[in-house]
Amino acid sequence: MKNEGIDRLGFLIHDAARLVRRSFEQRGSEFGLSAAQWRLLVRLVKEEGVAQARLAELLEIEPISVSRLLDRMEEGGWIERRQGAADRRVRMIFPTDKALEAFSKVKAVAGEVYEKALAGLSDEERLATVHGLRTIIDNLSAGEPTDANCLRETKK
Repeated sequence: MKNEGIDRLGFLIHDAARLVRRSFEQRGSEFGLSAAQWRLLVRLVKEEGVAQARLAELLEIEPISVSRLLDRMEEGGWIERRQGAADRRVRMIFPTDKALEAFSKVKAVAGEVYEKALAGLSDEERLATVHGLRTIIDNLSAGEPTDANCLRETKK
């Protein structure tokens, strides 16, 4: 049946995202960063030199929360804040060498989590799953700025 399970789509997407996030948190905790800090770090690596306000938009959290995350990450040597070249009031955020090294290791952890999540699916089913999710994102983000890096990553 073509529409079987459609009424549960939102729950399925939410549960899948929650379980992937939980698996990643369990595996990624050895680096000493919270899930929120990892999300921020991933954005920084993909958009190095991003403004603090833009990070809040990308992460969909309040600017004060981003500021607190960045304070802790700066204290831990994960990020560096620099004044913007065009506007000295703007704080640009950069990952440190420590962050870049950890990111490369975490990519391997993420690959293992994704492999576990996709176990039992054929290559064709994996591609269809990613394509379907990308289409859902495109459909629902009409008129909104999308995170091109996230979409680009799913195409690889």
